[in-house]
Amino acid sequence: MSAMLHPALSNADLLGLFAHFLVLSLLAIGGAITTAPDMHRYVVDEHHWISDAQFSASIAIAQAAPGPNVLFVAVIGWNVAGPIGALATMVGTLLPSTALTLVATRWGQRRRDTRFVRAFKTGLTPLTIGLLIATGWLLARPYVDFSVQGAGAIALIVVSIVLMLRTRVSPMWLVALGAVVGALGWA
Repeated sequence: MSAMLHPALSNADLLGLFAHFLVLSLLAIGGAITTAPDMHRYVVDEHHWISDAQFSASIAIAQAAPGPNVLFVAVIGWNVAGPIGALATMVGTLLPSTALTLVATRWGQRRRDTRFVRAFKTGLTPLTIGLLIATGWLLARPYVDFSVQGAGAIALIVVSIVLMLRTRVSPMWLVALGAVVGALGWA
């Protein structure tokens, strides 16, 4: 089986990759994207399996493709170890969260009017927002510097935040704006 693995990844590394994404799945409140900072820490900073640019590109490619948002996990796994890496990261991400969601949803549905269930749902909101902000910062960080393009990236981020908070503009228009600004070399 070792011959099928990416040259830089041993069986122990593959098991570690699977286990790490398995644990992250249980912390993915608000979706798998909220755990992107720790995925980055693990595959880029700690193990150096992929570069910072490859990590950001993995998320961008998967988010641009049709389908569920969790596909970025498979692209990261693919970039780390090919098809077996994609399988390890996706199964690691989907297995515990799917099982836990099924059990918790059934349990919560039967008890939806209890104080505990209402408080739990209310308490998850700030946690989810914080995790999404951390992910946004992680994805923006490589593009924010003191150059003209860095200033353009900061302006694009600010414009996007203001428009999302104050209008009902579709996020697709902001993605298109980002594509135009990037194609012109302004960010």
